[in-house]
Amino acid sequence: MALHISPEIETLAAQAEADLQEAFARIDRIAEHNTQRVLEAFQTHRVAEAYFSGTTGYGYDDLGRDKLDAIYADLFGTEDALVRLQFVNGTHAISCALFGALKAGDILVSAVGAPYDTLLGVVGAVNKGHGSLRDYGVAYREVPLRDNAPDPEGLVAAVSDPRVKAVLIQRSRGYATRASLSVAEIGELCTVVRLHNPGAAILVDNCYGEFVEEQEPTHVGADLVVGSLIKNPGGGLAPTGAYIAGRRDLVEGAAMRLTCPGIGRECGCTLGQNRLLYQGLFLAPHTVAQALKTAVFGARLMERMGYKTEPAADAVRHDIIQMIHLETPERVARFCKGIQSGAPVDSYVTPEPWDMPGYDCPVIMAAGAFVQGASIELSADAPMRPPYTVYLQGGLTYSSGKAGLMLAAQQLLQGE
Repeated sequence: MALHISPEIETLAAQAEADLQEAFARIDRIAEHNTQRVLEAFQTHRVAEAYFSGTTGYGYDDLGRDKLDAIYADLFGTEDALVRLQFVNGTHAISCALFGALKAGDILVSAVGAPYDTLLGVVGAVNKGHGSLRDYGVAYREVPLRDNAPDPEGLVAAVSDPRVKAVLIQRSRGYATRASLSVAEIGELCTVVRLHNPGAAILVDNCYGEFVEEQEPTHVGADLVVGSLIKNPGGGLAPTGAYIAGRRDLVEGAAMRLTCPGIGRECGCTLGQNRLLYQGLFLAPHTVAQALKTAVFGARLMERMGYKTEPAADAVRHDIIQMIHLETPERVARFCKGIQSGAPVDSYVTPEPWDMPGYDCPVIMAAGAFVQGASIELSADAPMRPPYTVYLQGGLTYSSGKAGLMLAAQQLLQGE
């Protein structure tokens, strides 16, 4: 082969792929269901080419932008949605959602332990500079995991305080070792909150989870979902941005935080990028399926090489993230070097750990992507700390994702 993959790796890959036909069929069934949902939403809202042109300046009367908001609300089963290029990443969108839902004297509860590292500065759990929720008088509490899983009893105790006005549920594992949450599990947590604090807003960090299942958290009781467009719903085409979908007052609150009170969602030009957001959303169920197949293949290939993976190759998936326990910093570096060498962009670069903003230790990232930081494209990253676990995600096509993983496996074998 042109990539100079060894016969040993070719054999291991063929064996791994042969084990996965049932898992691949399950992924394809979900992709077909979600593709039909997206197609129906496009047709219901009478999408036309005129919506793709976009606006400049203030962005008033951007028909394509406003129509896309309505389509997202339809897909997530919500009253309203806000899809904007002006969100710089998922953390920014979640921050806007939290600030829009809370005020001084309120309490925010994180329902499943600590949130993703970059949100710790937002809530004020660590000092990342002025402007956290804590600085504005919002208190923060966490419900610790119990046996590495959600603790419903602990959640009851945490949300029973009437000052709790918002509960944050993170769907994916982030850099934690817990399992990612299924939509059904999120629904169970929503039921607990509703029973013991019906006035609290339930916000779900939905990053990495969109279109992995047939339903989304807002179909089972969440008030708001938030996610990045350069992950699942952008389909590999969105150049930047994020979405918020949910209860109308919460969406409006987030919009006021994104811009300012009195302007909210009315401004925000699209600079001719609407077509990419529409086309990316249309492709998203298929692209997510490609990423899921890549993750499943990666799990099985690594299992055949003797490494522990979470979730296991035969597990039902709830997001696109795959953990691979490599146990040493040297193996992490070699794996990431292999993934980078399989990228279409910057394949000649060797990833090195560095002090990324928002993290408490050096992080290594392999990401040769068309869109910088796009986790729906094949990438692998790891905090350089025990237990030296690499987090794999993405793959615009299964074939390219498979090739990248074979190169990563080859790097591991060469280093032994």
